Amino acid sequence: MPRVSGIDIPVNKQAWVSLQYIYGIGPNNSYKILALAGIAPETRVKDLTEAEVNKLREIIDKQYHVEGELRKDINFNIKRLTEIGSYRGQRHRHGLPARGQRTRTNARTKRGQRKTVAGRGQKRGATKK
Repeated sequence: MPRVSGIDIPVNKQAWVSLQYIYGIGPNNSYKILALAGIAPETRVKDLTEAEVNKLREIIDKQYHVEGELRKDINFNIKRLTEIGSYRGQRHRHGLPARGQRTRTNARTKRGQRKTVAGRGQKRGATKK
């Protein structure tokens, strides 16, 4: 299994798919990297030569922020926002969506499971006016 940026990429998949297993590389970057290396995107990773794998490693190391370095940058950015007390930083601090999504409904992924609150909702036997 070839190891690129500290990640073992799958051998039986096409090269453009395998590169996406590296954090920070999506489909577009994957195609760009393969074009720079002169490798056809449909080529299986097991069919790549050692020289081609080394070329991929060099391109990714020199031109892209990936894995730990990228995660560290993102965490520093969030930490900076919370320290300066910006609106986005406050949203991160309180565990709420930071990009303008609604929270009246549909914020379950970010906020976690529902917490039932006593005294909410309609009482039994009460009639509407």
